Amino acid sequence: MKIERPIIALDFPDKQTVDNFLKKFPANQQLFVKIGMELFYSEGQTMVQELIAAGHDVFLDLKCHDIPHTVEAAMRVIGKLGVKLTTIHASGGTSMMEAAVSGLLDGSNGDPSAKILAITQLTSTTEMQLHQEQLVTASMQTSVLNYAALAQQAGLGGVVCSAWEAAAIQAQSQPNFLRVTPGIRLAGNSHDDQKRVMTPDQAASNGSSAIVVGRAITQAADPVAAYQLVEKLWRKQV
Repeated sequence: MKIERPIIALDFPDKQTVDNFLKKFPANQQLFVKIGMELFYSEGQTMVQELIAAGHDVFLDLKCHDIPHTVEAAMRVIGKLGVKLTTIHASGGTSMMEAAVSGLLDGSNGDPSAKILAITQLTSTTEMQLHQEQLVTASMQTSVLNYAALAQQAGLGGVVCSAWEAAAIQAQSQPNFLRVTPGIRLAGNSHDDQKRVMTPDQAASNGSSAIVVGRAITQAADPVAAYQLVEKLWRKQV
């Protein structure tokens, strides 16, 4: 399973900045956009509702991580919004992940297109940090694969992972289990705070199901042209 449109990370501080960015695109173009914590905490549910009303698909990336009851309640609210994707941390455990699925199904009235993704290891995390700061003795890939297996067993729709781990997750998962990969850059872009990055075409070759692209598009001199290039590379049409 592959999501053909690149997901644009709307890492902006407020609605006005989002509106100014989206005005650059054709009025009838339906985008797949990600709302993260900064924008959601600034604008709340209204921002989600307005983007969906405008015809865009929304990935609400709030990375929920709490006791099962609390996460289930949060997912019930998120399910009512009509988002296509949302996130929780796999490190919260199997019971929390199962509760999240129950909450989302309840809130969305069983909508099969709404999916929860498990955060495995952040793409800003290095192997050294994994061992020295998290005190995880397993390798990065072993940790990510373990979280992915637990997420699939708990009924989640996929994982957020680095494109470097996507192929290995694909090999151990069902065909419809998503590997959504941030940390996507165009050749020559700065890596910024991301450590494990790939270009769109590299991600496509390495088993990603979907790519999340932020600064390579949002901070480009011509965001529409950058988006079109990312899309072509992702679809391997160049």
